Amino acid sequence: MSGFQRGETGRVVRVIDGDAVVLDTGQSVRLVGVEAPAFGRNGAPDEPHAAEARRRLEDMVLGRRVRLYYSGLTRDRYDRALAHLCTEDRLGPVVWVNLELVSAGAVRVRVYPDTASGSDALFAAEAGAMAARRGLWARRAYAVKDARDLADTAPGFLILSGILGPRRPGPFEDTACARSLLGSEVMVTVDLPAMAACDLETGQRVQVRGWYREGRLRLNAADNLRPLASETLAMTEDQP
Repeated sequence: MSGFQRGETGRVVRVIDGDAVVLDTGQSVRLVGVEAPAFGRNGAPDEPHAAEARRRLEDMVLGRRVRLYYSGLTRDRYDRALAHLCTEDRLGPVVWVNLELVSAGAVRVRVYPDTASGSDALFAAEAGAMAARRGLWARRAYAVKDARDLADTAPGFLILSGILGPRRPGPFEDTACARSLLGSEVMVTVDLPAMAACDLETGQRVQVRGWYREGRLRLNAADNLRPLASETLAMTEDQP
């Protein structure tokens, strides 16, 4: 866990879902760098693999002492600790919990700019889980979607593949720019912390993840856009 700020310890007494726990100190912890399938609220159905993700986390940490490690911001507005977890008792193996969840295909990687340190290891583990179709990656609901095939897609966190179109002005005051995905109706709005994406070469094939709604995908952190190949699509000035 080098590079992280060493934090407090506690015993896990409750697992809320696949990316949140409660310690015996009363502290709630949101695991950073990961996004677990959500349980439904107000009568909405659970997302696929939500129960499996929670069970996987329970198997690793319930009843065990863990240490929190911080990769930036330490608390959110709900006073939840924003942390990586590492087990450190004799009840089982020493595990970097966030990384193990990703490796098992229990969760997807989701990076925020204020807790982004260490994300390269998470993305590498996710690529292995995808290739092996482990966990949620065996489900159609979590397949990486081609941006050209998003008709009537419901709002939510998505991972898309596509080809970057030209840079355009950002539609809002807090956006650095916007990038279309060629051949689709998707517009990626680039937040200021992700502004490096504004300078990427047009025609680059990428994988991009973020909250999607009505044709817009919000890119909040630079790490959430990953080149898929070194080659780019040749472009001419009159192409959109």
